[in-house]
Amino acid sequence: MTGTHFGFQTVDEREKSQRVRGVFDSVAGKYDLMNDLMSLGLHRAWKAYAVAVAAPRPGDRVLDVAGGTGDLARAFAGKVGPSGLVVHTDINQAMLRAGRERLLDEGLLLPTVLCDAEKLPFDSAQFDLVTVAFGLRNMTHKDLALREMNRVLRPGGRLLVLEFSKVAGPLRKPYDWYSFQVLPRLGQWVAGDGESYVYLAESIRVHPGQAELKAMMGAAGFGHVDVHNLSAGVVALHVGIRC
Repeated sequence: MTGTHFGFQTVDEREKSQRVRGVFDSVAGKYDLMNDLMSLGLHRAWKAYAVAVAAPRPGDRVLDVAGGTGDLARAFAGKVGPSGLVVHTDINQAMLRAGRERLLDEGLLLPTVLCDAEKLPFDSAQFDLVTVAFGLRNMTHKDLALREMNRVLRPGGRLLVLEFSKVAGPLRKPYDWYSFQVLPRLGQWVAGDGESYVYLAESIRVHPGQAELKAMMGAAGFGHVDVHNLSAGVVALHVGIRC
């Protein structure tokens, strides 16, 4: 058995993808509401900051990996305009369907692709921007996914990884209390599933911190990586440039 993290548990690699799929199948219907409640609305500011840093231009080609309910895809579509392209992807069908329905409700018909970030079904050097928001930590082989994202970027293209990270030391105890005492109860009350939110809290703790993820992106072929800490490190935005 080749083991990998599923929260604080060690599970077979083949089992992890099935269990992660179960988590997001369970929470898809309440995902946006829970994001607002869990982050007190801050996730919207974090994503807006990522879009501002990305600074997409009319005509750009953008790939949104693990795009979920489509927040970033919607924002980028308005920036790249009719001459550009935004491809909305996710490995989870329930999340992808929820995102596609939201986009359609807002009058946006974007290419929507069910795919694994570790095996992207796109030719090399196809995109100006690749983004992944709060999805990298759920991937089994993060190094493979990062290399795939590098592969599909044109030279000089950028990857933006928005993800929970290592919070500043003085905030760790209250942050842990909130994550493990409040969030599961909130998840049970709102989404009828407290266990999935225990996993989500645990997955943040085993995800690489700012420096480690920066090194991983360098190893994946990104020649320069900037790190932007948000909300005292609760979240970090890593921006890598493909050589």
